[in-house]
Amino acid sequence: MELRSVEELMDLLHACRGGPEGSDGRLGAPDRPSGASVDPHEHALQTAALLRRGRPADKELQVAGLVHAIGQLLRPGDDSGHADLAADAVQPLLGERVARLVRLSVLGPDDLVRRHAGGWVDAALVEDVLTLRQADEAGRSPGLDAGVLEDWRTVLELVAERAGRAGRVRA
Repeated sequence: MELRSVEELMDLLHACRGGPEGSDGRLGAPDRPSGASVDPHEHALQTAALLRRGRPADKELQVAGLVHAIGQLLRPGDDSGHADLAADAVQPLLGERVARLVRLSVLGPDDLVRRHAGGWVDAALVEDVLTLRQADEAGRSPGLDAGVLEDWRTVLELVAERAGRAGRVRA
């Protein structure tokens, strides 16, 4: 599935309300030993909000935090390849950088370092992915106010417009 509009993406993000997501990233898994769980919709908002606070000028990184887990919504119950699925879905709409961040967000630090050493990713991208992973882990706090999805519409539209312009320049 490819997302073709911000409206389609917003609908998908709204659809993840109510289902718990655990610290292992799977829908329906408890987040804490106490059994507290984080709604995937809220987790996406928290991750993006934390990235907005830490890197206010980097809209693409913030958007990657917002959409990094949508692969689990596109193919529920299939934990394999959800990052690739999400990256493939958002790339036409949000561009190559957002897709790469999403795709690499499941890799551990050692894997990222190996890919950098092998010349597959640059140092700046490794740093950005690690920042995304930190926000992903921190964005699992029940009760943390991260705003509402509608707050992100303008940012999504901006990133989509930039991606569209970049795509037209390359074509």
